[in-house]
Amino acid sequence: MAEPKVYGLLVDEQTRCAHYATALDIVALRFGCCERYYPCYQCHDATADHPRQPWPNTRAQEPAVLCGVCKSELLIAQYMHKDRCPLCHAAFNPGCSAHYDLYFEQPR
Repeated sequence: MAEPKVYGLLVDEQTRCAHYATALDIVALRFGCCERYYPCYQCHDATADHPRQPWPNTRAQEPAVLCGVCKSELLIAQYMHKDRCPLCHAAFNPGCSAHYDLYFEQPR
């Protein structure tokens, strides 16, 4: 199976981008509006031809996060509030938790 395509202003093959490029910036997030993976919301806003919409709660059982190291697709529950990939154990950027609402629809 081919690995998912990541869109945006990519810097490297581990999904780092022009906006976030530290050693811990290794995820891409899938947006509900287009079902495409982007390294960050700024990459989506800079390159997509439509407004950004977060991944909907109704689709929580579908992959919405891509680990840039092992290329595994993760469910939101496998990613949220975790400090590393559950499969390859690569460390995630803890600062990303401040942006969850930009990527994932919040419970009502």
